[in-house]
Amino acid sequence: MIEAAILDFDGLILDTETPFRRSWEEIYAEHGLTVPPTVWAELIGSSADPAEAYDLLERHLGLAIDRAAIRDRRMARELELLKDEAVMPGVRELIEDATARGVRLAIASSSEREWVVGHLEAIGLSERFEAFACAEDVVATKPAPDLYEAVLASLGVSPDGAIAFEDSAHGVAAAKAAGLFCVAVPNRVTRHLAFPAADLVVETLAGHALTEFILAAEAKYRALGGT
Repeated sequence: MIEAAILDFDGLILDTETPFRRSWEEIYAEHGLTVPPTVWAELIGSSADPAEAYDLLERHLGLAIDRAAIRDRRMARELELLKDEAVMPGVRELIEDATARGVRLAIASSSEREWVVGHLEAIGLSERFEAFACAEDVVATKPAPDLYEAVLASLGVSPDGAIAFEDSAHGVAAAKAAGLFCVAVPNRVTRHLAFPAADLVVETLAGHALTEFILAAEAKYRALGGT
């Protein structure tokens, strides 16, 4: 029954979110602002450059900031920190398992395509994915279902023929709104959140065979279909 596995990119395949958080923390620290981990984790998944991150600083300072200048500075620092990041545990094994089983692979990301594909090329995984839906491809990014709906349409697969893999609450909400079985894999940033909407939550993809997720998803879809 399961024909496709649809993966988020940031924080699931490559932990771009820890460098992202650290780059902001350094800027916040200069202005005496500390943001609780749970507050920060709630920002993740809806955009590669969430306006809320700037809003936090402006509310703290009580004045407007030069968002473009801060973005350029922060992005340069994030890219510097990203050099130390490797593919998340279990991701390559999941991709190999899917390929061996004939399960099609796709990406649904709130980031821009250039960012996603560029990093996938750098880690040698871009050609493993058949379809992509990124920020510029839809009207609304996560938690709206648009990205998942776009990927499903591109693949020609129904929601009950796919599994979503996500690391953020926004991502899980998007997958569930599109009708998919969703596996949450929290990372170092999003582990501070609960994932009550996810169908499964695992600490890491390492040590988990794709079959485990397929069997769980098929059982859930059968239950929903009443068969």
